[in-house]
Amino acid sequence: MPPVVDSAPLPPRGRRIQETITQLRQRILAGEWPVGSRIPTEPQLVGALGVGRNTVREAVRALAHAGVLECRQGSGTYVISTDELAPVVARRLTDDRMTEVTEVRRAFEVEAARLAARRRTPEDLAALDDALVAREAAWRGGRVTEFVEADAALHAAVVEAAHNSMLAELYASIGAAMRSTVTQAMGGALTPERHVDHARLVAAIRDGDPELAAREAGAFLEPEPAA
Repeated sequence: MPPVVDSAPLPPRGRRIQETITQLRQRILAGEWPVGSRIPTEPQLVGALGVGRNTVREAVRALAHAGVLECRQGSGTYVISTDELAPVVARRLTDDRMTEVTEVRRAFEVEAARLAARRRTPEDLAALDDALVAREAAWRGGRVTEFVEADAALHAAVVEAAHNSMLAELYASIGAAMRSTVTQAMGGALTPERHVDHARLVAAIRDGDPELAAREAGAFLEPEPAA
């Protein structure tokens, strides 16, 4: 849904920002930047859209405020929704509700894996392989923040391979909360006992085995047993 614009004429700078917001939205809606993907850098957008750096910055900030984009420090700016659903969901999935976040993740990721095993394309499999390699490299590097982003990218690739745009939007809307759960699970350090192998999940999707893929996706998100 486009932002509400006042009927009064905008000053030139305001018009440029509004036009840039519209251009960014159109590219997102057209699928040029799918939900979960990273948009081009600020200098790249300046070149592509033919506007100044400040105009791009203001347009991106407006779309982030609307819940369409999310700026992740050290990683870039990502598409988290094609509409304003993301902030509504995100407000309910805060750090004090991490058990609920994990349960929601499990519901989404299990079904995404099942669908991905049925619908994956050669391009999807290549993306999964690349994401898995990047995840393992991040783990070996021992940097928690880098690993959390790489882990999220792998799961996003699984969801993308499901080829269900609504599922992708809903999943992207819990991205920030999901990364928080992974960060908490790491406890500040990447130690051997915390490593979870995702190679079997990718293999099950590659082999076209929906039930095995679903089991692998759900296995590492099982709820903790009651005390």
